[in-house]
Amino acid sequence: MATAFAASSVLSAQPTAPQRPRPMSVADTSIFAPLVLPTANELRAGSGAAGARYWQNRADYTIAATLDTAAKTVRGELTLRYTNHSPDTLRFIWLQTEQNAFRSNSLNSFIFPEASRFGARGFEGGDVFTKLEQVLGVAAGAKGGKHVALKSRPNETMTKVDLAEPLAPGKTATIDMAWSFLVPEHGADRMGRDGALFEIAQWYPRLAVYDDVRGWNTEPYLGQGEFYLDYGDYALAITVPAGYTVAATGALQNASEVLTPAVLARHTLATKSDTVIRLITEADLKSGKARARTTGTMTWRFLAKNVRDAVWAASPEFQWDASSWKGIMAYAYYRPSAAGNWHDAADQARMSIMEYSERWFPYPWPHISAIEGPISGMEYPMVAMENKSQDVYDLYNVVTHEIGHMWFPMIVGSNERVYMWQDEGFNTFINTFSEARRYPEKGDQMARAAQERRQVEQFMAQGIDKPVNIGPDRIDPRLLGENAYVKPSVGLQLLRQEILGPAAFDDAFRTYVARWAYKHPTPTDFFRTMEDVAGRRLDWFWRQWFVENARFDQSVDTVVVRKSGDTSKVAVLYGNRERGVLPIRARFTFSDGTTKDYDYPAEVWSTNSRQYLREYSFTGKDLVRVELDPDGRLLDIDRTNNSWGSKRAVP
Repeated sequence: MATAFAASSVLSAQPTAPQRPRPMSVADTSIFAPLVLPTANELRAGSGAAGARYWQNRADYTIAATLDTAAKTVRGELTLRYTNHSPDTLRFIWLQTEQNAFRSNSLNSFIFPEASRFGARGFEGGDVFTKLEQVLGVAAGAKGGKHVALKSRPNETMTKVDLAEPLAPGKTATIDMAWSFLVPEHGADRMGRDGALFEIAQWYPRLAVYDDVRGWNTEPYLGQGEFYLDYGDYALAITVPAGYTVAATGALQNASEVLTPAVLARHTLATKSDTVIRLITEADLKSGKARARTTGTMTWRFLAKNVRDAVWAASPEFQWDASSWKGIMAYAYYRPSAAGNWHDAADQARMSIMEYSERWFPYPWPHISAIEGPISGMEYPMVAMENKSQDVYDLYNVVTHEIGHMWFPMIVGSNERVYMWQDEGFNTFINTFSEARRYPEKGDQMARAAQERRQVEQFMAQGIDKPVNIGPDRIDPRLLGENAYVKPSVGLQLLRQEILGPAAFDDAFRTYVARWAYKHPTPTDFFRTMEDVAGRRLDWFWRQWFVENARFDQSVDTVVVRKSGDTSKVAVLYGNRERGVLPIRARFTFSDGTTKDYDYPAEVWSTNSRQYLREYSFTGKDLVRVELDPDGRLLDIDRTNNSWGSKRAVP
């Protein structure tokens, strides 16, 4: 317990400098200074919730596409219905035409080496428009109207389109397009093809987001920065050779036309099964029983509600497995060459949906599809793309990561192209719970979080880490995983276990998901929601972990022990040698081998971020050691100064 004995003996042992009065005009540069955030308003409230007048626009698509497997091209036509909920009249729109990243002399080609993960690999592609028209004089969803050709101007992976008629607030514009592109073999590790298998994403002209924060979001697609899209409904008609199986975003609408009676019967069983049902087996592929028809073409129709994108994959070699959880289908599509690991993938998908739904927010869509192919790991609404993987553990780490993205950013629709950590970091954090649940023999959640913490600590100790809140396309690719994935995950883990506590953190984090489901949150909305629900101001934490690039080094600077009879009076001067602050976790060891832990919140550094003095009194005990963070729960770039005294208790 604390005592009243004077601390002068401790303080006198420290070097002192002449005290000079500080001018009152000096700004507060402490780590604890109030964090300057955008002023709250009717759009984004001070609580972190969407304001009473929050708005976002809506983009609905009807798309018909044909895959030419011989020419390796996709040709498509689409109708976009864009509804303007903003208070502004829009005279032009911006389209994301991301296949242009694969044109010669693209910005992508100048930034990423050709043979790198996000490089073009010598491929020459790009979007080719054959129709771009606005339909005038017709209500949304109706037919007819006057078709007016629109002027457009490409700008790298963005295309500006001047509207023939301004789009007033509350109105809907209808745009018709026809386009085509040559499918790259390696589409910057986001899409592509491998033999007869095609994974098609970034494949249609997608409307950019117009929001209350930045207006039109026109950041180009370079490779590392991912996507930012509005929500809407999608009707897809995908025409492929008759021998192909198609997996896509959305519920299959014409199953009886494209699937055999045997596959349909097995699917019916799978809708009520928590174990895996093999819908299309390798034997079915070899015998031809997997095909409803083998000549000509077939059109697969899908419908997706309230999603921010739609993609698809097709192959004549897909085995297809299914299971279900609370009416949600968990699918796995894979080729026979990957079956060794992928026989487990549908069940892995099912567990992922179950874990994230039970812990954070219910999964809202009818299915999740894990699709094997050349992509090392990529996510789209209802679709997770992965490669064969080394073993079932490695496969699950990727499957559950990509499925975790159904929450961040498919449900919570943040801007990945600007704030990559707001989806990748959050997702990496929730993955630790899922991985531990599936394979506890590889470590519980705390053990997995500790592995991530040590990785970040090593980067900090070497001085090569970067601020979290930095644009993803500005990060050295070698640091991308640590900076955008692991470091924010570690920050959330610290916030949960060491600062707020699991109950307060989980309450706040769930509230953030619920508040911003199907909306577009900024980092500020996240910061404010966590404080609002947890009940604690965290300016210092947001600043050091997400805005700045603070490092951490606590120390035991001085220990003074005075004996008075059988009572030991102890003064400990704790040190903080870097800008970042964390709670103090101290363990005292006594000569009889017993220990006592003392925990102090990070705010104890608020008046003096360099030193913190505590006094103690122990009766019948002799202190032999003081050690900081003995269980490795925090980060510390130099642990050589974390202790005082003997490593072993005196017998």
